[in-house]
Amino acid sequence: MVLMNAAAPSAPPLETVDPALDLAVEINRLRAERKAVILAHYYQDPEIQDLADFVGDSLQLSQAAARTDAEVIAFCGVHFMAETAKILNPGKRVVIPDLDAGCSLADRCPADAFGAWLKDYPDHVVVSYINCSAGVKALSDIICTSSNAERVVRSIPAERKIVFAPDRHLGRWVTAQTGREMVLWPGFCIVHEQFTARRVAQLKAAHPAAQLIVHPECDASVSQMADFVGSTAALLNFVGSSPAKSFIIGTEAGILHQMRRLRPEAELIPIPVDSGCNCSLCPYMKLNTLEKLYLALRDLRPAIELDEAVRLRALGPVERMLALH
Repeated sequence: MVLMNAAAPSAPPLETVDPALDLAVEINRLRAERKAVILAHYYQDPEIQDLADFVGDSLQLSQAAARTDAEVIAFCGVHFMAETAKILNPGKRVVIPDLDAGCSLADRCPADAFGAWLKDYPDHVVVSYINCSAGVKALSDIICTSSNAERVVRSIPAERKIVFAPDRHLGRWVTAQTGREMVLWPGFCIVHEQFTARRVAQLKAAHPAAQLIVHPECDASVSQMADFVGSTAALLNFVGSSPAKSFIIGTEAGILHQMRRLRPEAELIPIPVDSGCNCSLCPYMKLNTLEKLYLALRDLRPAIELDEAVRLRALGPVERMLALH
């Protein structure tokens, strides 16, 4: 059976929220009433990060979802993240402020196409980056994040062949770190793909004392220039511990909110994308708003629903990843 992506239906038109409402107060009230936990990715708007019970990258949020005893999970991130929370918590209500908050990387790897492609690699271990649909997770042997991709690949016996999906840049970076040749699905993130070596070189020339730190979803021409390559959480930790006073940042600019908290005196320079913007923002991450979070907690929708057979097949690969920590 070929598994299809659990495509998110379009969200209904946003209800008008009374502008007189104190949204922070109302969200806190509903969080208590619903026995809910609010999980937020580092790429969310600062006002959402400030209200969340837990802010993290994909690995940290998966771990938080796995251990929560809340009855409701309000996931402020993108669709595949909320799906992962539902995979781990079938008995809990998982809501996302905007169902249209998808992921360009996940969308470029439909489960039916991925399943057909895998038929050419029947003897390969399938490692899938967490930035994929539940249907793709169900076709995988183990899931990874950018925080643990190297560890996951090193855990696979040397004699086994590996397929890595869906991000080709992360796959190439892991290959460089581990020496393991892998067959790569040709996916990429629309944000990180737009960082170019030319623009980075211009920034380095303009800020010679700055340290260049980038996410491994960047093209190799960018990551090879970097002083440090790491996951979103690793980039944050690097800024917090480095003695440098200036940083050129190669990832989604939402992380700057937490970096400024850690290092208010530091100069933080986001790499501009080639489309001409002076910062890099994921349009899907930014679909979530306080108003939508309030409505999601009030109405307990939009809710994430998964086919149980797909969920069960996806659960094993996710649990294998979590077991490595």
